[in-house]
Amino acid sequence: MTEKVCPGPVKSTACVKEAVCIHTKKIYDSCRVKECMQDLRVYLTKSSQEILERAVSVRPRSIELLWVYVDVEPVPYNRGFYNLDVRFFYRVCADAFCGAGRPYELCGVTSYEKRVILFGGEGCVRSFSSMYVPGEADIQMMEKSNLPQATVEVVDPMLLNAKAVEHCSCCDCDISELPEAVCRCFNDELLLSCEGKRLYVTIGQFGIIRLERDSQLLIPSYDYCLPQKECSCSENDDPCETFSCISFPVSEFFPGAEGCQDG
Repeated sequence: MTEKVCPGPVKSTACVKEAVCIHTKKIYDSCRVKECMQDLRVYLTKSSQEILERAVSVRPRSIELLWVYVDVEPVPYNRGFYNLDVRFFYRVCADAFCGAGRPYELCGVTSYEKRVILFGGEGCVRSFSSMYVPGEADIQMMEKSNLPQATVEVVDPMLLNAKAVEHCSCCDCDISELPEAVCRCFNDELLLSCEGKRLYVTIGQFGIIRLERDSQLLIPSYDYCLPQKECSCSENDDPCETFSCISFPVSEFFPGAEGCQDG
């Protein structure tokens, strides 16, 4: 009897049943991002700016990536290549010390822009499709351009440093307006002016940027992919039996010991 092939690594002796054509996104080009962005201006909320004016020192607390804007444009005179302008928007929080008491929290937004050039191939077709809507006419959808699709994947950023700088004559305001989705992440008005003290931070970011296109690929097929386990109702399961199936969390007690096996 032929051995059943399941998703995952297969043996060299596994028998291919047929070749099938699938429609998926093919990655044409990609690159890794390892950036250390130094001295990025943080635009604080109104209440945070008032605290910063009285602060004698600051230290980093936390950072969150709120939104990423990606723009794709063809590179002139270099067919098949595209400029990707990627702008990251971060929510930054820091501790401000105004004296001997507890620190106050500062919150604001900062952004960083990066441009990369990737190969995305050329598309010369116009694709039409429909979307079924129950009880209504099908919605006709048309592809508006032949640009490849850009995808940005990142891990949580790292807030490496924070510092306060006294007011100076220079002006580094590089944000004239913010996306509405970013503004909604703050409960107070964000100040985009250059007056008063300024908060600067250093951020570390890892990520992957890639260009994809819809493609038809011919791949080997072993069989239909059927689930190998039965659905179970947790309400009828014995909770102690369920608990006994959970491995002991060694890494929670001994960080870096993921390779250890519980006895």
